[in-house]
This record gives sequence, C-alpha cells and structure tokens, in this order.
Amino acid sequence: SENWFRLLSIFKFLKIYPSNMLIKPLLPLAFCLCAALPALAETPADSAKNKKPLPEWLPKISGTLRAKGEYQTRDKEGRFEVRNARVAFDGNVTPIVIYRAEVDLSDEGRIRMLDAYAGVLPVKGLTLRIGQMRVPFSIDAHRSPHKQFFANRSFIAKQVGDVRDVGLCASYTLPITPLTIEGGLFNGSGLTDQKDYWTKNLNFSAKVQWKPVKMLTLQGSVQKISPTGGTVMLYDGGVSFNHAGVFLEAEYLRKHYKNNAYHAVNALNTMAAYTLPLRRVFDHLRFLTRFDMMDDHSRGALNDEGVLQTDDAARKRLTAGITLGFAKRIAAELRLNYEKYFYDKGAAMKTSERDKVVMEMMIHF
Repeated sequence: SENWFRLLSIFKFLKIYPSNMLIKPLLPLAFCLCAALPALAETPADSAKNKKPLPEWLPKISGTLRAKGEYQTRDKEGRFEVRNARVAFDGNVTPIVIYRAEVDLSDEGRIRMLDAYAGVLPVKGLTLRIGQMRVPFSIDAHRSPHKQFFANRSFIAKQVGDVRDVGLCASYTLPITPLTIEGGLFNGSGLTDQKDYWTKNLNFSAKVQWKPVKMLTLQGSVQKISPTGGTVMLYDGGVSFNHAGVFLEAEYLRKHYKNNAYHAVNALNTMAAYTLPLRRVFDHLRFLTRFDMMDDHSRGALNDEGVLQTDDAARKRLTAGITLGFAKRIAAELRLNYEKYFYDKGAAMKTSERDKVVMEMMIHF
C-alpha cells in the first residue's frame, strides 16, 4: 500500500546514509507514523460511519454578547456598557420532552435568570411549556437581542410591553394554514418574587400570528397584568413585510388601566430596513430607519400617596442606522445608530433617553 511504500523509502534513505547519527534514532518514530497513517488517511465517510451518536439529552449551547459605546450629543457625555452576555441551553430529554435555560450574566451589569422551563410536544404542531419565560405578546418585545434591528429597543419593547413571568404556556401551529396560536396563564409575580407568591387572580396572555402569504405576517395579542396599582390590560397589533431585502414593520400598542386609575397609554413603533448582500469582508450591509413614540406611561406601581405615577415621560424618537454583518452561520454585526428624541416642553428627560450616537457590537453563536 501507499503507507508501506513510504516506509520502504525511509529504509532506503537510511541505507544510503548509514553514518548519519541524527537519522537512525528516528527509525522508531517512523514506524509509529506509518502505523498512524491509516487513521490519518481515514475518509470523511469512514469517520461518519465510526462516529458514535451524541446523547439525545446533550444541550445545544448558544449565546449572545452585546457591547456598546454611547455618546449623548446634547450633554457631551459618553459611556461604555455590556448590554447583554447571555448563555442558553436547549435540548431534548426524549423526542417529546424539551427544556431551556437562559441566564444573562450582564444585563446592564446585573445577573438575571431569563428562561427556565420544561416542555412537551404531545402532537405535531403543539408545544406545552411550564416555567419561566417571555410571555406571548407583542412583536418587537418578543425579539431576542440578536434578532433586533437597532442597538436600542423600541419604546414598546423596553418600557410599555416587556414582560417575563412564570406560568404555563401552549403554542399550536395549524397543519393546513400558516396560523400559530399561543396562550398562557402566569403568576404576575415577575422573575424574582416566586417563593411565597400566591394569588386568586392569575394573569393571562394570548397571541395569534398569521402569514397569508410568505412575505406578509399579521399579528395580534392581548395581555392582562396585575401590578400593585390594579389590573392593566394591553392590546397589540402589527404587520410585517419581508421581501427581496426590504423589511417593513408597524406595531401599535394600547395600555388600559382598570377604573381609569391612569389614562390609557398609546405606543407606536414603525421601521424600515434594506439589506444589501456583500461578498468579501462583510456578509451584508443594512440601512435602517425607525420612528417610535409613547404617551406618558405608568408601570402600575403606587406611589406614597396611593396613586399611579408617571414613570416614563411622553416622547417621540427618530432613529437612523447602518449595520455591517460579518457572518451568516455565527451572527456578528456592527450596529451604528443615531437617535433623535422629542419631548413635550417641560417633560422630565431620563438620563439615558436623550439624543445620542450608539455603536454596538453584537455576536451570537
């Protein structure tokens, strides 16, 4: 064989140079190399044939890192921040039993447990989950950080409609039409107040997503939450269009407080993006713009006087951005955004909610 021919060549070399004291000690090494050559020359097909299957329960590990720098043009101040450092474990204990655990090691400097649930897949298209998760509500609030278009989330995703909770959730996709229905019951305790939390009034959330054609997605959702200030109902609807590199989206949310404890809150998020494929250093170049707004908003907590207070002042924002994508299989993007804020006269502006330039590096694996 070819390996034995190589060994014979080594012997001939030693015969020609018998006095070479540096070569003769290499003879045992030559035998070892020739013995190892069949394994080194193993074809991909042989390797796949001999490879043992991995355990079914072995988790798939993924993660997201977002680090950014911001400069507020009005106040001439800047900062660097690790926005997310998430690690997630997903897997199947059996073909019908699933699990997921996700922790953020640096959510603006804090460690937070995000997802921790187990689930079953009793029939095709149906998923049942119990544990801690993001509730099925909204479009932009339900996006993972690596799927966001902009460095900073919309007002709907950050202030008005962002909810994670502990509960039981079901999701079903109809087999004959691209229609997905999700719904669940939740504590209303949030992520940190679970041990001694008992209630006679569970929260609920429900969401419907329909794709009448491949490029168009329609979504509607409703949610009930129970902060200390009383019951709050949220209603959300939106439409997304995605075709030939063009992405358009509009989402509207209305938040209603029981017994008019606080005025109804309206929030809007509209955006447009165009993705240009590239072939060399970068995988794609994306141009983006966004307009979002919100009314004066209360998170539902009572103040010292026993009434709901305004936690977020009404504002509008115009965002423009460019995103450079480095890879397809492992998502890596450099996001460059400029945000222009518009407040009512005399409104209290939050420290981090002012005109700013943002540079963010996002990596997802």
